[in-house]
Amino acid sequence: MGNADFECRHRVGVPPPKPFLLSLKSSLKEAFFPDDPLRQFQNQPPGRKLVLGLQYFVPILEWAPRYTFEYFKADVVAGITIASLAVPQGISYANLANLPPILGLYSSFVPPLVYAMLGSSKDLGVGTVAVASLLISSMLTKEVNPVQNPKLYVQLALTSTFFAGVFQAALGFLRLGFIVDFLSHATIVGFMGGAATVVCLQQLKGILGLVHFTHGTDLVSVMRSILTQTHQWRWESGVLGCCFLSFLILTRYFSKRKGAFFWVNALAPLMSVILGSLVVYLTHAEKHGVQVIGHLKKGLNPPSVSELAFGSEYLPTAIKTGIITGVIALAEGIAVGRSFAMFKNYHIDGNKEMIAFGMMNIAGSCTSCYLTTGPFSRTAVNFNAGCKTAVSNIVMAMAVMFTLLFLTPLFHYTPLVVLSSIIIAAMLGLIDYEAAIHLWKVDKFDFVVCIGSFLGVVFGSVEIGLVIAVVISLLRVLLFVARPKTHVLGNIPNSVAFRSIDQYPVARSIPGILILQIDAPIYFTNANYLRERISRWIDEEEDKLKSSLEIELHYVILDMSAVGSIDTSGISMLEEIKKTLDRRGLKLVLANPKSEVMKKLDKSKFIEAIGEEWIYLTVAEAVGACNFMLHSCKSNSTKTIESEEAQADNIV
Repeated sequence: MGNADFECRHRVGVPPPKPFLLSLKSSLKEAFFPDDPLRQFQNQPPGRKLVLGLQYFVPILEWAPRYTFEYFKADVVAGITIASLAVPQGISYANLANLPPILGLYSSFVPPLVYAMLGSSKDLGVGTVAVASLLISSMLTKEVNPVQNPKLYVQLALTSTFFAGVFQAALGFLRLGFIVDFLSHATIVGFMGGAATVVCLQQLKGILGLVHFTHGTDLVSVMRSILTQTHQWRWESGVLGCCFLSFLILTRYFSKRKGAFFWVNALAPLMSVILGSLVVYLTHAEKHGVQVIGHLKKGLNPPSVSELAFGSEYLPTAIKTGIITGVIALAEGIAVGRSFAMFKNYHIDGNKEMIAFGMMNIAGSCTSCYLTTGPFSRTAVNFNAGCKTAVSNIVMAMAVMFTLLFLTPLFHYTPLVVLSSIIIAAMLGLIDYEAAIHLWKVDKFDFVVCIGSFLGVVFGSVEIGLVIAVVISLLRVLLFVARPKTHVLGNIPNSVAFRSIDQYPVARSIPGILILQIDAPIYFTNANYLRERISRWIDEEEDKLKSSLEIELHYVILDMSAVGSIDTSGISMLEEIKKTLDRRGLKLVLANPKSEVMKKLDKSKFIEAIGEEWIYLTVAEAVGACNFMLHSCKSNSTKTIESEEAQADNIV
């Protein structure tokens, strides 16, 4: 700078070069191993490393040695409580998926045992869920009619569950859990609300006692099927359905008002099944149009490895169904697990959860189970019942095992209308209109994502709604990347802080200096936009200065503190800006570029082009240097004018 005041300023460092392989290793570690799972193995003897490795992949080995009898008593109460919910829900959701009801019970036996060993959540209650059941039904019925070819339909459902498990476990092993993050909160709210609406409408088939019903999941198809069969409506089913639905809603309302009586809502579905079965048995309602479950086979899960349709012509459909349902199940299960983990202040490892979900679905597909995850309703009951560990899932599985061995004949007279009422009551809690209102207040774009997902599910299909939501979310991400924010900064009075003049009206502009902040990495997607936007800021600043007759613009400072990285297109953009400013007699100054940015600017020789003396550690330093240069030039020009005037006086 040519002055002692600025010779001692802090230099912006260029990171020392690293070998390519070391740099690649570091980048991969940051991308896929942010939690550094291998850290615990450092400086450990081989035997200890083996123990830690087993505990990492099988978490039950880590907490089981510390398990106490007090924990066991709490887990037994919680396990029996959620078993009372699991039995009717399992039968109901299997019916929703157009699968034999017994598969719903099978799915509450083997998968919870696997999750108890591999899962990292203390509260998650494992079982089937309505949304995944609806997805399986809507996707598979397009290819195979479950009434005309039930065996093939079951085979495809088991095969899709197998591929869902493989996909989930692969995501966990490959540390690709961030894929699930593309399902934003707004997407899930709209998707769940739309799916719940469609599920409720489809249950009108059971409530009204209809035999023939559309396989479509959109609102138009469902309503057409209902309204064109008014002559087939059964008042007996309607009365029973309304009574049990009212009972379930009232128990939920009572449990919410009186938290200590959470068990009332938990036991309500089982009580509905028992009461409904008694009513049908005593009144012979099945002879008057009230449909019942019928015979349920006794015994534990039969092996189903030979039933997996790997050689079927419908294998692509099974794979597609497995991947889509697997992602949805992961998103719901991990979101539910993390929500309840926050209440007890412990951490859930997302990648471990993916492996646990994947392994339990692979094991389930081989033992006559269809897709399972962590449903909110079952987890909430498990949490409120006071569970301490995943042993509550083991207790639930034992209770379901007892049901399979001895109690299945008791469900013969269970009316389908009761199952429909149970599903509707559960689904009403998933239509979270309050969350949608909150999205509207906080972020209008998120609200659009939510509504797009909801309408896509309701008027299209579950897959269409999901695709719409993901596409809108991705468009938003691309918009953020391609159109990053830029701000004009000003000085906060009596401080060295520089902030956006839009956010802080008290911030003052510095005469002759334009300070711009870029709020995103600079890539090929936004380089051209930033070049044009920066040029426009400069034009607007010059026009403003001309109209106000203030000092002319001399320096443009780019605050790059939010620019985490830059590519070659971004560097070319900076070079173009520098050339443009040089032609206009202006000087480009950089403030606080990050290490990755400095590394690339150094390799591209841009630092040589701009001059290291024009790169500063902070905006305050850059402004100080520019002000010094402005005052120096002004002082020199004043001295020159005074000298010329003196010479003229001497001549005179």
